[in-house]
Amino acid sequence: MTALGSKLAPASNPKNPRVMTRMRWVIIWLAFVGLSINYLDRSSLSVALPFMGKDFELSATQQGLIFAAFFWAYDFCQLAAGWYVDKVGPRRSFALAALWWSVFTMLTAAARGFWSLFAARFLLGVGESPAPSTAAKVVATWFPVRERAFATSIWDSGSRVGAVIALPIVTLIVAVTSWHAVFIIIGLAGVIWAAVWWKVYRSPQEHPRANAAEVAYIEEGGARNEASDEAGAAKLPWRSLFKYRTILSMMFGFFCLNSAIYFFITFFPSYLVKERGFDLLKLGFFGAIPGICAVLMGWLGGYLADRAVQRGASVTKVRKTVIAGGLIGGSVIMFAALVPEAWMALALLSVAYSSLTVAATGIWSLPADVAPSSRHVGSIGGLQNFASNLAGIFTPILIGVLVDQTGSFIAPLAVIGVVSLIGAANYLFVMGKIEPLKVKEPLAA
Repeated sequence: MTALGSKLAPASNPKNPRVMTRMRWVIIWLAFVGLSINYLDRSSLSVALPFMGKDFELSATQQGLIFAAFFWAYDFCQLAAGWYVDKVGPRRSFALAALWWSVFTMLTAAARGFWSLFAARFLLGVGESPAPSTAAKVVATWFPVRERAFATSIWDSGSRVGAVIALPIVTLIVAVTSWHAVFIIIGLAGVIWAAVWWKVYRSPQEHPRANAAEVAYIEEGGARNEASDEAGAAKLPWRSLFKYRTILSMMFGFFCLNSAIYFFITFFPSYLVKERGFDLLKLGFFGAIPGICAVLMGWLGGYLADRAVQRGASVTKVRKTVIAGGLIGGSVIMFAALVPEAWMALALLSVAYSSLTVAATGIWSLPADVAPSSRHVGSIGGLQNFASNLAGIFTPILIGVLVDQTGSFIAPLAVIGVVSLIGAANYLFVMGKIEPLKVKEPLAA
């Protein structure tokens, strides 16, 4: 072996822990913390609102409109956010987004009525819009295909962790101080995280703590980067993505998933308080159970999906099984409002939330799987997230109106369960093979 060959030998055996760094896992866990803070910020209002009655007299319909204000901004900014992430890269997009959303989280404490609360939530949505597309881009850049699902499950679980910790954290702060302090404290946490992300994040090729063996492992495993892009694919215009059946199916399917997920982010605490009679203590303790189950099952689902790919199963089979199976499991949410005991409802909601989280790990793996080039990963993530968060606009309003009209959560949860089943059918029968989109045949994907 030549001297040059000796120097390169460690990179050819990157699985040896003595020669390969593991900086990719530091990066993804840091992204996890960022998404946890992101969802803590957006979930905090849903937890605090039931205890803000002395300052705000809001009907269920008005509450639904305030929840929806966030998603009107968050959703329509997704179209530009994905393009922005691809343009400036994850380091800048994530840091600036965190600063923005943290400022408007803190300004929520200054709200004095319906319209000021509405405005604060709207502007919060603008700042949070680049976060998921950035995380998807980080996975595509830092992880080989064989580790993509588990890495996705880590950052995506931040959304569940943020919602889970919102219950005990917000209820504790409200009990000790006031609801105003909630938004100041968690807003400051976001500012600190933004500074850490800016300091730590670089691409694998530029990171001083990722050695040659790890970079080789990432690149040889199918990670997406500009060096491996085909010239024609990289030049595909953003608007051309809408010509692909794969993209349209991803958008519709994610809408169906989020129709269920956003019940947990918006009306779930109110459901436990009003429908099941939970007080502050019970809400903070028992209300966290579905979210904890969802986090653990999301990690397990991502790990098992990667194991299946490593053992030779096709990416198409693995992704469709995970996503469709998760949506079918999520449909049991429709039965939660029918059972007589609170513990039965919590059990069904835990199954539903866990199943939906498993499906989400597959869905967020898709942008890296199907992007025609690395320059489209963030854009595709933004497109499917735009469609998914139309559910964030309509679902809270629908739930609020149906609760006001019927006096219970039976009807809205039934609708959500049916939509989950429709989403499963979409991924199974409408979406085609999961592979990088072919530029020469845009309508045949």
